[in-house]
Amino acid sequence: MQPEILLYTDGSSRGNPGPGGYGVILHLNNTNHFKELSQGYKKTTNNRMELLAVIVGLEALTKDNLKVLVVSDSKYVVDSVTKGWVFGWEKKGFAGKKNPDLWIRFLKIYRKHQVKFQWIKGHNNHPMNERCDFLAVEASKQNKLLIDEGYEENEN
Repeated sequence: MQPEILLYTDGSSRGNPGPGGYGVILHLNNTNHFKELSQGYKKTTNNRMELLAVIVGLEALTKDNLKVLVVSDSKYVVDSVTKGWVFGWEKKGFAGKKNPDLWIRFLKIYRKHQVKFQWIKGHNNHPMNERCDFLAVEASKQNKLLIDEGYEENEN
């Protein structure tokens, strides 16, 4: 599959849980067109931000049925999809699984595209991953952070 969109993502939390953020770079393949997205949250987890980065990136696409390559350093996200775990969790109603709100949201947008995943080692001088990490960390340091309602509602 030759991707039309390269979607680079990273999530961060300072403390787990703690203030967190995500960073996304959308790149229209074989062009110089890039778009960066980021947002910070008051209290969340690293895994939630990693997953939310992918969701937000996919939701930012304006056409359906695009060929997308998601490049992420999150084993949690990449393995959950490529190894098929999330589809089994879905069949069981996400019973006992963390982040069901985000996984449900992910599956809805994931099914609108042809998505492949590529795992890369984080903090390994990959320019796009380093930029996404920077965006995520900076977003988590902003003065006006959003509330991660899905996390705070299920925290116990």
